[in-house]
Amino acid sequence: MTDLHAAALIAVIALVTMALRFLPFLIFRNRKTPAYIAYLGRVLPYSIMGMLVVYCLRGVSFANLSGWLPALISCAVVVILHLWRRNTLLSIIGGTVCYMLLVQLIF
Repeated sequence: MTDLHAAALIAVIALVTMALRFLPFLIFRNRKTPAYIAYLGRVLPYSIMGMLVVYCLRGVSFANLSGWLPALISCAVVVILHLWRRNTLLSIIGGTVCYMLLVQLIF
């Protein structure tokens, strides 16, 4: 792949991404947001977080302690951080750092 081809590819990807991000604001600019869109805006974040939890824990092995204990402790850290600070980014980073430290240094 040449540099020109790579730059064109990145430009097209950026334009499509921007169009997809700006399109809802252009469509609903002068109209009231439909009820089903508002409903999806309320429930989808929780559904996506639940799906991510299932995805992250799908490979946990219960055969030995080092297979499930770091994941359990890290999940507890995420819940505690989120209840304490109500900051999603802090919760995700804190849980990830906790898991990596547990796996790399202790288990």
